[in-house]
Amino acid sequence: MIDIQHVSKTFITGKNKVEALKDVSLKVNKGEIFGVIGYSGAGKSTLIRCVNLLEHPTSGKVLVDGTDILKLNRAGLRKLRRKIGMIFQGYNLLETANVYDNVAIPLKLEGVPKKEIKARADKYLRIVGLTDRSKAYPSQLSGGQKQRVAIARALAHEPEVLLSDEATSALDPTTTDSILELLLKVNRELGITIFLITHELNVIQRICDRVAVMEQGRIVEAGTVVDVFTQPKKQLTRQFVRNESNFKIPDEIYKDLLKTGELVSLTFLGESAKDPALATLARKFEVLPSIIAGGIDQLKDQSIGNLLVHLKGETGQIHDAVAYLKAQNIIVEKVTG
Repeated sequence: MIDIQHVSKTFITGKNKVEALKDVSLKVNKGEIFGVIGYSGAGKSTLIRCVNLLEHPTSGKVLVDGTDILKLNRAGLRKLRRKIGMIFQGYNLLETANVYDNVAIPLKLEGVPKKEIKARADKYLRIVGLTDRSKAYPSQLSGGQKQRVAIARALAHEPEVLLSDEATSALDPTTTDSILELLLKVNRELGITIFLITHELNVIQRICDRVAVMEQGRIVEAGTVVDVFTQPKKQLTRQFVRNESNFKIPDEIYKDLLKTGELVSLTFLGESAKDPALATLARKFEVLPSIIAGGIDQLKDQSIGNLLVHLKGETGQIHDAVAYLKAQNIIVEKVTG
């Protein structure tokens, strides 16, 4: 659906040259939700704005549904942009227009017939749950409601692709969850491909099928959310995952535990979560497992269990116990600090 090929983008400001994107390549498949995560300044916003040519790449190709958009004339670009909706962190609503008109006015400017405008506005306000607020003005809405208006406005053009530029970063956790559920609904019920950028791992976990990690204008790691989340290969990715899910214990307790064994982080996925592997350790090996902390991370289509476990015993027995756990398809990582 979206095929970004070796895209670079350089900004020139006076005598300074900033390479925002450096040879970025990725593909977003039709019907999926693809996320790009990275810290501020990684190049995420520049990348997503290259998809609808709000930013023109310095080099490379951007194909949308097989069309090289860099070769389009103005009329062709206008037509393409009707296929691509976009939602922003700042909502970009008309403060002097009510909710209904914020959805309807862009359609009027496109020349959509009046009857069709009403049908679309009513339909998409219903989908985002704002039918009863159609006459309200932006100043009368919460942040989450404003974002729902922005989503309805984008959907009213009936796009094939929806771009999301940090759409939840200004919202509180509860409102963020409701917006993520709405995006999942849009993807599943309307079949719209979603390409989003964020600095929040929770957004990636909750709704994305695949993810790319950006740093200093480059893609440093990419794959399915499950693979990247459970077995991160790059330091930046591990930093994101650990910042969100790391178990924190006091230094003194940590030092005491290491005197009698090892601390390991265990990740259970799929069938491995059903097997009582820890209960087996005490019977098969001279190792006593103690659960120090635990939790469950909910991904889009499955859950991942995480445990911080102290393995008490001799080094050789602990080594054999860890090998057994790995054989049960449990991801094991030694905790060193």
